[in-house]
Amino acid sequence: MYPVLFEIFGVKVYTYGVFVAIGAFIAYWLLMKLARREGVNPNHMENTLLLALFMGIVVGRLSYVVEHPEQVGGFKDILAIWNGGMTFFGGLLGGVIGVLIGLLRYRMPFWKTADMAVVALSIAHGVGRLGCASAGCCYGKPFSVDGNTLPGVHFSDQFPFFYLVFPPGAVAPPYMPLYPTQLMEFIGLLIVFVLLLIIYKRKPFDGLVFTFYMFLYGSLRFVLEFFRGVTPPIASLGLTWNQLIALSMVFLSVLLTLWLFREKRHEKVA
Repeated sequence: MYPVLFEIFGVKVYTYGVFVAIGAFIAYWLLMKLARREGVNPNHMENTLLLALFMGIVVGRLSYVVEHPEQVGGFKDILAIWNGGMTFFGGLLGGVIGVLIGLLRYRMPFWKTADMAVVALSIAHGVGRLGCASAGCCYGKPFSVDGNTLPGVHFSDQFPFFYLVFPPGAVAPPYMPLYPTQLMEFIGLLIVFVLLLIIYKRKPFDGLVFTFYMFLYGSLRFVLEFFRGVTPPIASLGLTWNQLIALSMVFLSVLLTLWLFREKRHEKVA
């Protein structure tokens, strides 16, 4: 609800960028801690993380620009990531490319690294959604309520029992009650993060945390898309492209989990 956190000497510090930076810092701290525990070279992990962040931001921003050309008036708008606006699936694709490059370059264990990465990704993504709530991007559909229309968070007796109203200057339409999809996803990702930590500590083999992340986030995103007002559904399906990607994540997670179980069983037999 507050796109600009503060301004000093004419320089605006955008809330979106601050939350993205906080999320990246948390991911870095957590990955370094996990890498040391797992015996993975922290320097290699650090370089891979930086590459994944860079690729994730670039691809995530470019995919947002392609999806929302109406928000781009010139080349400067393409670069204006501080105003908010990245697609998560685009960022995820870029991040995966960056991680794969790092894995090949440093020959790190694939599934062990993947498990560590999704734990860090889930909490960083959640914190980043607070930035979305501040900038107004990824906003929800209109929330049908006769209530307060002043900018802020307001409570309601209807699910999800609160809604957001944005001020002028945000990406979302101003003075309109909207579903709090950014905060709903923040809460959902916190739950995913806790579940992944529990699974990580008890996993019988590497790769299981990664597949659970795909299943949990795919399920979460599929449901949230029904409340988001950004991406219109495909007319012939009634689902958005993001929901199709989310369903693919869930389906692939099941197949991958079964494959990993089979590989683990074969290792024991051998």
